[in-house]
Amino acid sequence: MFFFFGKMKAQIVIGTPNLEFTQACANDTFNSFTVNFVFSPESGVDTNNQFIIEMSDADGDFSDPTIVYTSNPGAITASPASVDISLPTDTAGEGYKLKIKSTHPVATSTPSVSFSAYYKLQDSPFTINNLNPTASFCPGGSYLLTIDNPGTGDNDSPLNYPSLTFNWFKEINSTTFVFVAQGETLSVTEEGKYFVETNYGTCTSNSFSNRVTVTEASSGDVVFASIDSSLGNPFCSAYGPTILSTVEGNGYQWFKEGNPISGATNQTYETSTSGAYSVVVNFGSCEATGNIDLEAGDFTSSIDVESVVMLEEGESLEVTITTSAINPEFQWFLNDLEIPNATQNTFTVTEFGNYRVTITQNNNCNITDQLTFLVEEYINPFPEVENIPNIISPNGDGINDTWVIPLQYVSGSNTQVVIYSSNGKVELNTTDYSNNWPQDYSNNSSVNEVYYYIITTPEGKQKKGSITIIK
Repeated sequence: MFFFFGKMKAQIVIGTPNLEFTQACANDTFNSFTVNFVFSPESGVDTNNQFIIEMSDADGDFSDPTIVYTSNPGAITASPASVDISLPTDTAGEGYKLKIKSTHPVATSTPSVSFSAYYKLQDSPFTINNLNPTASFCPGGSYLLTIDNPGTGDNDSPLNYPSLTFNWFKEINSTTFVFVAQGETLSVTEEGKYFVETNYGTCTSNSFSNRVTVTEASSGDVVFASIDSSLGNPFCSAYGPTILSTVEGNGYQWFKEGNPISGATNQTYETSTSGAYSVVVNFGSCEATGNIDLEAGDFTSSIDVESVVMLEEGESLEVTITTSAINPEFQWFLNDLEIPNATQNTFTVTEFGNYRVTITQNNNCNITDQLTFLVEEYINPFPEVENIPNIISPNGDGINDTWVIPLQYVSGSNTQVVIYSSNGKVELNTTDYSNNWPQDYSNNSSVNEVYYYIITTPEGKQKKGSITIIK
């Protein structure tokens, strides 16, 4: 009986979630929605219990739920409870539901009522038709309305958010409009005033376009045909060619920089290069002309240092990257190792080695470029020395590798420096000594070699002595 009572005490019942909202419309400035629930008995909850809130998919299916809230262990001990949840950024649909679960003991509520929920990735007005308020089409033809990408000024094109979908509408009057179609473009064949909204279902938003009045052209009217780039404009050449398309007509001729493109006589034209493109569409009763300044999404970057930089020990240098990349990200490397927290367009160099910085553009054309430079230690060829050395060790360790003499005898002093081998052969004779003897020393003898020098100043004063090369 005691065992049975203990098992019963370890059970709880969780009530159906009570939502303090009928729809959840979130964006980057607001994403908090209150959920209330009850459970019983309170004494049945262990001290390490956690309450978890799961969200279904947009059709109310919990086969692959998303966790939108998890309490800290033991944080919720009293019923009723109230918590705030946040929506994932990919939330979009009309039939979401919530469930409450507990971990100690394990229990699950029945699903909540369904609700619409959207995370509004883009929630500001945008432009279509290059912000032109009017357009026209030839009799029997059509006009293609497109969402601008990027458009003029600070236009936040919703085409930069690939997951979004769009609803096109025709305005009946100032307060009434009807749904026409879904998609990124709209082929208009009837006169009227048109606009498009980002599809956030029953959630209201500020993600809507300007209105464009489309009319049928009369004889002699100048008619424009819009051009759409399948990969947007700028388009990302790294992803392959883009397809330019225009309205449907009887015949077509595409141009680049004003010159007809041979064989380009279809409704679409594929290209991988930027430039000024135009098209003439023949409708029989009239012709329409369209143009687009197509830009590749590539970018340029530059660095304000030479490919090889010389620094003295203890010296530092600030390096700056200038780039035309959109929303760039930077990462610096030293000798192919990532430098922690070096993610700005500037970096202070304090070490010698091979530097590399990668620049990644973050928009609808995510491509990466890199710049490199080498930082080497600067060795002063004419350091201050007091005495003429008589021993050197040219072993390549950077210490005492060459015969370095006082400044009054080196290049620029017009002093003659002559070095003889032990058998009297002249090894060096110069009036422009640069502290660089012996150069490319490679004698394999195991015996220390002795040389002799005579230094003669312009005034005729001489210094004589020997130089021993230590093996």
